[in-house]
Amino acid sequence: MTTTGLFVSLEGGDGAGKSTQAAMLRDWLEEAGREVVLTREPGGTELGRLLRDAVLHGDHVDPRTEALLYATDRAHHVASLVRPALERGAVVVTDRYLDSSVAYQGSGRDLGADEVEALSMWATQGLLPALTVLLDLDPVVGRSRLTGDLDRLESAGDEFHARTRQAFLDRAAADEDRWLVLDATAPADQLAAAIRGRVAGLLTGASA
Repeated sequence: MTTTGLFVSLEGGDGAGKSTQAAMLRDWLEEAGREVVLTREPGGTELGRLLRDAVLHGDHVDPRTEALLYATDRAHHVASLVRPALERGAVVVTDRYLDSSVAYQGSGRDLGADEVEALSMWATQGLLPALTVLLDLDPVVGRSRLTGDLDRLESAGDEFHARTRQAFLDRAAADEDRWLVLDATAPADQLAAAIRGRVAGLLTGASA
């Protein structure tokens, strides 16, 4: 199915500033007159919020169940929110998407990156973002930025988070056309400008 909007995802470890950059990108796009749908995974829909609470704050679940819960959220998220927005020409900006599952469940939980990616691609009917921004940050630094009680993934340990960071970097290196890798320790305005530059190019290409 052809989409006419633009799909952008932000990825990276906890504390990297994804939510901040997503909001800054939304504000810039809205000022330019674009419709923007700002969302997140898990939790971008009513069902997603229930699944988010279950997978991040509920009773212990094994890694395969965790991966399936994320895939369930993603399938519903894409079918009910993301695709309809893209089809009407909106820019969809999501805080995390399927690359998080590949990094966290595939590599972090040792379920196998290829298997987890195949699950997410099936759940979304192959929908990938036009641009994925990786805000790369040392996991130790990222966790030092967090406040409040840690959720199940945030508290998974240094080795787990080192594997997920490397998985993100490896995926970005393998598909440079889709990814933009930025040092998350840079000032927020500098990061926002770099993201805007790539998004502006994609919007110009889409309207050409």
